[in-house]
Amino acid sequence: MTDPELTSERGQGTGVWPSIRTERAALAADLAELTGEQWATPSLCAGLTVREVLAHLTAGASLNTVRWFAGVIRCRFDFDKQVAVRLAEQLGADPAETLARFRRVVPSTTKPPLPAIAMLGETLVHGEDIRRPLGIRHDYPVDFVTRVAEYYRGSDLVVVAKKRIGGLRLAADDGPFTTGSGPVVSGPTMALVMAMTGRETYCDDLEGDGVELLRDRCRTA
Repeated sequence: MTDPELTSERGQGTGVWPSIRTERAALAADLAELTGEQWATPSLCAGLTVREVLAHLTAGASLNTVRWFAGVIRCRFDFDKQVAVRLAEQLGADPAETLARFRRVVPSTTKPPLPAIAMLGETLVHGEDIRRPLGIRHDYPVDFVTRVAEYYRGSDLVVVAKKRIGGLRLAADDGPFTTGSGPVVSGPTMALVMAMTGRETYCDDLEGDGVELLRDRCRTA
């Protein structure tokens, strides 16, 4: 069955999938010269190294709805176990193989039963989970990040975000994104997205009366 989002984007020449491909390719380029020690660096995903997060991204781009449901059933609806199993499948024998597998899925439009915008969110957020601990800076197009922020503000589907920002007003200082009411949290759109998805360290890039409440929620949620 044809993905209606993909069909629409082919007709328009723009959309979510081209953004995903652009960001995957940029991440692969950023990781091309990593040392073995860098590949073993703890990422911002608790308990996962940089290499393991990249394998997780490969798994997400290799898993269609049928395989996802089959895995869920095999793991007896233990979703964390399903994630761990799929990650292990894509890790490869060494970092070079991990990166090669990721490069192969750069153009992939395969996805689990999630909207394409969720896949863009995974790509951006996990890209920063990898880059930030390595000290790699990447400029994300603000329109990409704004679309992801708009998605996360109304969803707890993939990661708790909507609940985490309840009672706060988020306002980007580099783009049009705003949401909510209450104590203000302001800063770059990407930092807002990362804090919305529980990455406490990005609260250091934000300001406003609501920052400490958001920081506490990142620690506990």
